[in-house]
Amino acid sequence: MRTKSIKKNKINVVTLGCSKNIYDSEVLMGQLKANGKEVAHETEGDIVVINTCGFIDNAKEESVNTILDFVQKKEKGEVKKVFVTGCLSERYKPDLQKEIPDVDQYFGTTELPALLKALGADYKHELIGERITTTPKNYAFLKIAEGCDRPCSFCAIPLMRGIHRSTPIEDLVKESKSLAANGVKELILIAQDLTYYGLDLYKKRNLAELLRELVKVEGIEWIRLHYAFPTGFPVDVLDVIREEPKVCNYIDIPLQHISDHILKSMRRGTTHKKTTDLLIKFRKEVPQMTIRTTLIVGYPGETEEDFEELKQWVEEMRFERLGCFTYSHEENTHAYNLEDDVPEEVKMQRANEIMEIQSQISWELNQQKIGKTFKCVIDRKEGNYFVGRTEFDSPDVDNEVLIDSKLHYLKTGDFTHIKITEAADFDLYGEPVLVEAILN
Repeated sequence: MRTKSIKKNKINVVTLGCSKNIYDSEVLMGQLKANGKEVAHETEGDIVVINTCGFIDNAKEESVNTILDFVQKKEKGEVKKVFVTGCLSERYKPDLQKEIPDVDQYFGTTELPALLKALGADYKHELIGERITTTPKNYAFLKIAEGCDRPCSFCAIPLMRGIHRSTPIEDLVKESKSLAANGVKELILIAQDLTYYGLDLYKKRNLAELLRELVKVEGIEWIRLHYAFPTGFPVDVLDVIREEPKVCNYIDIPLQHISDHILKSMRRGTTHKKTTDLLIKFRKEVPQMTIRTTLIVGYPGETEEDFEELKQWVEEMRFERLGCFTYSHEENTHAYNLEDDVPEEVKMQRANEIMEIQSQISWELNQQKIGKTFKCVIDRKEGNYFVGRTEFDSPDVDNEVLIDSKLHYLKTGDFTHIKITEAADFDLYGEPVLVEAILN
């Protein structure tokens, strides 16, 4: 049994929320390690740093409950200190200090040097791109920008993350080389808005140029794009996806809604026609592309007609991947001035209807994969299966490929060719095949 002396002065970093928070925690851990601190991720330690999420109600509730759990452990003597950072702390620091005063200190999203100082460490500027990754060894998130300049009515991200700030291409290349040297084979590019990348530094949308530099990094085999914004999408990115084998035929582009009435109130800067035309262009320019999107239902003023329009459009577009959220009424956002007039049970019903439609679409598209062979990366072993992904699937949110571990041995982190033998709505089943068999 472990004793308290083993984990004395060990810092346990607990991460809640999205991939951007995972990245921030990894940077924090890298800084702490460089300062000679013993650090772990979500295991145990007598000093706890909670990296919180403050995006929507459910995430805020989870963050508050986690803080309360560790404060209780502190009261019992199980941990010595509790620090809180991240989006919830940035957004509600005065309230949190008043309501949960037993936390040793609260920090915002831009206060990493101050947090490190509180932990007895110095911020080392020379550690650009160096961090301790917490994802499976074969992939890592690469945050190419921080903050957001978009005026979306429902979103509190600019309140918590500030204005858009791009990271220079040379720094991202350096970071990618460091990741590749540590065995990372897949880069998942993240930001609040990938398509805005470069406007502040280079006075133009520069995502395509960044991608052309990243594909040169030796050891990186896949580059995946998350969180593109539809308005002002830089179409030269489509050329790179089509021309560069390392750039996955995949894009995550949250579209949120399709009714012109709702899009205008959401301040999305687009229309039903413009959005549909963009998707048609995607399909034309990159026929093999998998499109992932997310939608919001129950936004203030969403009528049955608006929702029926959304449902019909989802059926028409046949997205390969889709997630649906219920609207969350967030303080200090533009939409907070509107009446949250769609009842919670109606929001849930609408979200369920959208996901039922998507489940059927996904099942039909997956049936078409049976008998075909795909290059897959093996992320992990779980129960009796090795779990892999195709280039058309992102970790945690998309389809997985399951291979029977009793019949086949595969190495996690490796790429292999898998022939699909069965398909459900969100899972594929397959068996490995030799490259020679594919060529023949």
